[in-house]
Amino acid sequence: MKKTVTLTFSDGSPPIELPVEEGTYGKPVIDIRPLGAHGYFTHDPGFTATSSCNSAITYIDGDEGLLYYRGYPIEELAYQSDYMEVCYLLLHGELPTATQKQAFVESISHHTLLHDQMENVFRGFRRSAHPMAVMIGVTGAMSAFYHAGLDNFNPQHRESVAHRLIAKIPTVAAWAYKFNEGQPFVYPQNRLSYAENFMHMMFATPCEDYEPNPALARALDRIFILHADHEQNASTSTVRLAGSSGANPYACIASGMASLWGPLHGGANEAVLRMLEEMDDVSKIGEFIRRAKDKSDPFRLMGFGHRIYKNVDPRAAIIRRTCYEVLDALDLRDDPQFRIALELERIALEDEYFIERKLYPNVDFYSGIIFRAMGIPTSMFTALFALARTAGWVAQWHEMLSDPAHRIGRPRQLYTGAARRSFVPLEQRGA
Repeated sequence: MKKTVTLTFSDGSPPIELPVEEGTYGKPVIDIRPLGAHGYFTHDPGFTATSSCNSAITYIDGDEGLLYYRGYPIEELAYQSDYMEVCYLLLHGELPTATQKQAFVESISHHTLLHDQMENVFRGFRRSAHPMAVMIGVTGAMSAFYHAGLDNFNPQHRESVAHRLIAKIPTVAAWAYKFNEGQPFVYPQNRLSYAENFMHMMFATPCEDYEPNPALARALDRIFILHADHEQNASTSTVRLAGSSGANPYACIASGMASLWGPLHGGANEAVLRMLEEMDDVSKIGEFIRRAKDKSDPFRLMGFGHRIYKNVDPRAAIIRRTCYEVLDALDLRDDPQFRIALELERIALEDEYFIERKLYPNVDFYSGIIFRAMGIPTSMFTALFALARTAGWVAQWHEMLSDPAHRIGRPRQLYTGAARRSFVPLEQRGA
């Protein structure tokens, strides 16, 4: 027997039966769609208590600190898989066979080049433009190059779009950096792995050969895995909402990038690095801890706590270990900012103030340190986040358009403006 809940009214109106749906994991959801026929909507600013879709891609349990991609724990994928395999998993629902993976990697490699005319799109920006602004503009401009004959409701077309985006966004990101630096664009090398290819395009110049450091490439690949998807966050919801209208998928991904760029979303690791720079020395940590505890002080410690994870961010331990590996590979274990970060983490794990509030280090706490050690400037941090998240965005877009229950998104509102009134001519409105 299907479970239901009954909504009753204090004014004696007839009660309403609402179905209850249950997924593989997580809280049950009440299907509120019947409310519309009875003249009611629900009110949920920020959609924090609203399930907007069915999805089989990613599961998060914030209380237990769990993150699964298609049922696989993030810890297993981070240490035993690679980003290309995870991309395939997100798109297709299963890990690939050796043959499937080879074909997938070859397809991605085949699409890494940008159309030659897209160089003109880059050159339309100021050299000082933020790389995310350039990425959003260039990704949106792809819709002008890959539009004719595209049918969003054709699964083969959607797969082709997914491969193009996963392949080309690293090129877009690296070229945004090169343009910002006034350096010539470096073309992709398809003999390299996904992470190595990005590093090559970022750091190589026509003047000399560049060979990516294997330890750094492994670390970058792992970071891409950790950021590949994260359920229905702001940027993913933006992609889904834009895509629900049947909009061009390249424009949809650009809209997701715009949402990600916000400091409350993808810009958090930049904020962590700025905070560590402000602290400057381990001896000053106590002062900043006192400020963080002072409710009258606007200062807040960045990189601690998470809106979803009320326990430990499962990605944090992985990226902490990765941080050690990177700094060891570069002989930077005595890096001042890393020592500040370690001391901050020690205090947070021992101080009752942080323990009671469950303010544990999150994934952003260490990712900025890793990027800086690798020579990636702060302005590129969110760009790398967007690069990694592209796989999740296209998987969510593809899933949404495959869903028979798919409809164009149309949130409702609680109107609190003026009641109906008559127009007053200008000359009657006073001085």
